[in-house]
Amino acid sequence: MWALALRRFHDHLTGETEMSRKPERIAPPAVTALRRPPIRKATMVRSEVAHTFDTFVRTIGVWWPTETFSAGRERVQDVTLERRAGGRVYETWDDGTVVEWGEVKAWDPPNGFTMSWSGTPRETEVELTFQELGPSLTRVAVEHRGWEELTESQLAEDCALPGGYRSGAYAVGWQRILDAFTAIFDGEAG
Repeated sequence: MWALALRRFHDHLTGETEMSRKPERIAPPAVTALRRPPIRKATMVRSEVAHTFDTFVRTIGVWWPTETFSAGRERVQDVTLERRAGGRVYETWDDGTVVEWGEVKAWDPPNGFTMSWSGTPRETEVELTFQELGPSLTRVAVEHRGWEELTESQLAEDCALPGGYRSGAYAVGWQRILDAFTAIFDGEAG
């Protein structure tokens, strides 16, 4: 009520009326780029957390499905993860060629590690976590993030599977990789 009275008093002093006053301009809301969500996949392993972590990082060259998920495919002889912050992750081919996959950014055994991922048109980031759920049960989770840095056409580029991020190929790929890892533990049980 007082606001209306003050407005009318102001109008009386200045000679303005409701009709003569210019409307206030309301700024349009800022445009925010759509966030491209990270890819998240997980699996359960029947093993205690320290053994699961150690098996993942020490034997990655044995269980990783290089025939599909590598640069060299059938030429890959080994995959190496240097177990420390600043360590490299790379594949080695039968002729000695080395192809970098990324660099370990954070190292926290047996809880996980984070690495850069150079297998995308622009570098992204992959975090693997190992969470103990019971005496012999560990959840292994991957989060692949950083998709905001890629253009629309880069998001649609093929990766190891056709269609890239846009088609869900990276999500399918990470699930297949985790399934390959889980399979080595199924072999231990049998």
